[in-house]
Amino acid sequence: MPERRARPVPTRGNRKPIWRRAVAPATEPPSDPPASGPAPADAKTDAVEAGSVVQAALYRDGVRVATPATLADTFRELREQPDGMAWIGLARPTENEILSLAAEFDLHPLAVEDAMEAHQRPKLERYGETLFVVLRAARYLDASEEVDFGELHVFLGPDFLITVRHGAAPDLSAVRRRMEETPELLSLGPEAVLYAILDAVVDGYAPVVSGVQNDIDEIETEVFGGDPWVSRRIYELSREMVEFQRATRPLVGMLHGLMAGFAKYGTDDELQRYLRDVADHVTHTSERVDGFRQALTDILTVNATLVTQQQNAEMRALAEAGFEQNEEIKKISSWAAILFAPTLVGTIYGMNFTHMPELHWTLGYPFAIVLMAVVCTSLYVIFKRRDWL
Repeated sequence: MPERRARPVPTRGNRKPIWRRAVAPATEPPSDPPASGPAPADAKTDAVEAGSVVQAALYRDGVRVATPATLADTFRELREQPDGMAWIGLARPTENEILSLAAEFDLHPLAVEDAMEAHQRPKLERYGETLFVVLRAARYLDASEEVDFGELHVFLGPDFLITVRHGAAPDLSAVRRRMEETPELLSLGPEAVLYAILDAVVDGYAPVVSGVQNDIDEIETEVFGGDPWVSRRIYELSREMVEFQRATRPLVGMLHGLMAGFAKYGTDDELQRYLRDVADHVTHTSERVDGFRQALTDILTVNATLVTQQQNAEMRALAEAGFEQNEEIKKISSWAAILFAPTLVGTIYGMNFTHMPELHWTLGYPFAIVLMAVVCTSLYVIFKRRDWL
């Protein structure tokens, strides 16, 4: 980054046009404590709502020298202290707040549009002397065993740093406390604050990695335990890992590009070493996330195989039960047929009509008995040969 210089007071003649886009109002409370103090009766105060301003502060040589209550106060203080640095934190800002910042610091319309719309991929863009950085923070929710993603936009200029947070993560109040407790680092300027933000975002990935590892261990147990809902949990965690991968993978290239820019503009060597350490952590996290995706894919394949085997066993059991049922039906049908034959013969001979020739036949009764025996024996032999009995 170039050295900080005194900023002229902006006038309407040298401000760039800004694209206006509607944004939703803030619905989440900021994680940082809001700045307190009476709001001055300024013309800009009516146009800028203070509700989204998490905290604004001016620093000189790494020490806080002012804590303005509104953006209008921040602009005025920075003009009066051209050798200072403004650090402005916003949470889900309104359109008027974004446009006020864009007009004051000559932010590029494309970056302003991205900050309004949110839902951007992690990226690093340079617009003149201003860097625009988009980061995806993450946190693990133990209660619901889910990964919650937040979005952070950072505008970095020669003498200012603006953070626009969409979501609960990351906790920038901890970053501000850390920097104020190390004034020698904060005195290095906006680049040092950007490093601290990147470090906080990357460090926030570690609990997520641990939580996801525990989830995967539990899923493996559930898979081999035959839990019927495990497929849904695998799918949901796989979707979270896709989002996690989208958040971490671009950071590797972004940090290398940022380090190259820091070297180009002569940024402090120690700060460059800190940034390389962050890059190493990002690379490690990205590799872990890739491993999680592969592990979940393998687990899903194993689960599908186990489900298929279980279904095959159930179908085999049903087939065996059906086969046994068919065998019983065959036996019942065979004996019914055997018993039906003598019943038929006896029924015919029991009609007792006057003109039946067999009624006065001496051998009629033995013949009927023998006929019944022959028919029953024949049916028994036939059914036995066909394994019905």
